[in-house]
Amino acid sequence: MAATVVPGTNCLDGQWVGLARKIPTNTQIGLPALFSQCPFSTAKSGGGKVVRMAAVSVEKKKYTTQKSQEIFTAAKELMPGGVNSPVRAFNSVGGQPIVFDSVKGSHAWDVDGNEYIDYVGTWGPAIIGHADDKVNAALIEALKKGTSFGAPCFAENVLAEMVIKAVPSIEMVRFVNSGTEACMGMLRVARAFTCRGKIIKFEGCYHGHADPFLVKAGSGVATLGLPDSPGVPKAATFETLTAPFNDINAVEKLFNENKGEIAAVILEPVVGNSGFISPKKEFLQGLREVTRADGALLVFDEVMTGFRIAYGGAQEYFGITPDLTTLGKIIGGGLPVGAYGGRREIMKMVAPAGPVYQAGTLSGNPLAMTAGICTLQRLQQAGSYEYLDKITGRLVQGLLEVGRNAGHEMCGGHIRGMFGFFFNAGPVYNFADAKKSDTAKFARFHRGMLEQGVYLAPSQFEAGFTSLAHSEQDIDSTIA
Repeated sequence: MAATVVPGTNCLDGQWVGLARKIPTNTQIGLPALFSQCPFSTAKSGGGKVVRMAAVSVEKKKYTTQKSQEIFTAAKELMPGGVNSPVRAFNSVGGQPIVFDSVKGSHAWDVDGNEYIDYVGTWGPAIIGHADDKVNAALIEALKKGTSFGAPCFAENVLAEMVIKAVPSIEMVRFVNSGTEACMGMLRVARAFTCRGKIIKFEGCYHGHADPFLVKAGSGVATLGLPDSPGVPKAATFETLTAPFNDINAVEKLFNENKGEIAAVILEPVVGNSGFISPKKEFLQGLREVTRADGALLVFDEVMTGFRIAYGGAQEYFGITPDLTTLGKIIGGGLPVGAYGGRREIMKMVAPAGPVYQAGTLSGNPLAMTAGICTLQRLQQAGSYEYLDKITGRLVQGLLEVGRNAGHEMCGGHIRGMFGFFFNAGPVYNFADAKKSDTAKFARFHRGMLEQGVYLAPSQFEAGFTSLAHSEQDIDSTIA
C-alpha cells in the first residue's frame, strides 16, 4: 500500500517525518519548541486509510543519532535519568538511548530517521505488530465516545469474557492499569484469602515495583545492579522469601521452615526479566504439589507470557493451572492495562463483592478494553502461534549459529513469540547462571546491531519479542 506526500509539508500521514532534520542543534529543546516544528498533513493511501511511513531517502544515509542525543540531553534536566522507566536509559549497554518517532508493523523509526527491525515490541504488547490498522480503526471509533468514563462500559464485559474463556485458572477477573498494579492487587487478595503473610518469589523474577517484590528482583533492578531499592522499609519485605528459579528443593525447604505461614508462591512461569529462562516441567509441577499440600496459593505472573506463548498463556502451554494469575501488556493491545484473576471463591474477596479493597479511576477504560479485544481477536486466527514459533525459532537458531561460528560462547532459546540469548556457554536455569554472561560483549553487540538497523532490548537481562508482523525478510536481515 503506497502513501503520498502532501505538497508543502515534511510529514507523511500526520506523522512527524522529517522533524528530526528541522530540530536545531541545541540541547535545550523543550516541548513548545518541539511541537512548534511539527506540521501535520492529511496524506492518504488508497481507500482513505491513513498509513504511517518513514522518511524515504534515495541512498542509504550514514547512521547518526544526533537528534536522539539532543532530545535525551534535554530530557535529563526534566525527568530522573531522562526516562520514565529505568531500562530505557541504556545504562547497561552504553551510549545514549534512541528516541523513537514512530512505529508500524515490525519496524520502528527514530527522530534521526533511522529505521529498525524491532524486537522489543513495546516490551511485549505489540504481538500482532505496531499500530495495527484494525486496532487503530477500532480505537478511533471508541475515541469518538470518550477516552474514559469512570463508570462501567460494555467493553469491560467483552474483554473479561475473552480472558476468562482463554486462561484456565481465571473464573473472575479485575482489570487495572499496569502489571505492577495487578501484582499488588493479587498479593493483597492472596494474603486475605489464606490469612497468611509470607510469600515466596524467585531470584531475578520481576513483579513490578511494589515494595514486597523489590527483593532480588529482575528487569531494571537487575540491569542497574540494584539488589534492593532505597525507600523500601524492612517491614515491607520482611515476609518475602526468595529461592533460585528451577530449584524445587529450595522451595520445599522454605515450606518446611515456614509451615502454615506462606500465603503464596509467585513466579514468572517463563522468566523474561533476567533474560529468557525456561522452566523445567518438574519444577512447575513441584510448585503445584507443594503449594496445594500446604494450603498456599500458586500464582503465575503472566504479564509477559499471557497470550504470548499460547492463547491461554504459560499455564495452557505447560498444563499447570495456578490459583491466581496476573496479566498485562497484550490484553491492552498497546495501551496501559493490567489484570488479576483466579478462582471465583478467591476473587469474591475483592471489593465491592468482599472486604479486600482495590480501586482505579482509569481501570477498564474503553480505549484499553477496545484495543485488547481487537488484539485477542486477531490472535484467535488459525496459525498465529505456529507462525510465531516458526519465525522466532529461525531467529534464535540463526543468531546462535553465526555467533558460535564467530567464536563466541552463546546459548539461548524461545517459546512461540518470546526469546532470549546469553553470551555464555550455558545452560541457564536461573539468575545466577544468567549473571555469568559477558555483559560487556552484549553491550558492544547491542550497539553494533543498532547501527545495522536492529533494535534489541538494551540489557542482557531482558527477553525479546517477535510479532505476527515480523517477516521472513526481517529474520534473514537480522541474522545477516
